[in-house]
Amino acid sequence: MFANSASLFAVFGLGVPEILLILVIGVLLFGRKLPEMGKYFGKTIVEFKKGMKGLEDNIDSGPVVPSAGSAPIEPVRAPQKVTVSAPKFEDAPVNTNVTASSPQV
Repeated sequence: MFANSASLFAVFGLGVPEILLILVIGVLLFGRKLPEMGKYFGKTIVEFKKGMKGLEDNIDSGPVVPSAGSAPIEPVRAPQKVTVSAPKFEDAPVNTNVTASSPQV
């Protein structure tokens, strides 16, 4: 049993001290949330397995062909032209009554 797991960690170049260090850092970072994270991780694995089982069942049973009595298939329509209107901005009116005056010293 240990030979198999040791070869797995050897692929990543990790020894026992490195694995223990990673575990200690994980406990320090996620200490209080570890049970919650484990629960979510377990649910994720279960959902993944259910999805894989569903895919295997679909492959084994062959392609699913809808029956003629099921919902009618809607004909394909040509794409509709969509007009996009951008907001039009107007320049602020220019005040032409301003006269240039020389600075007073």
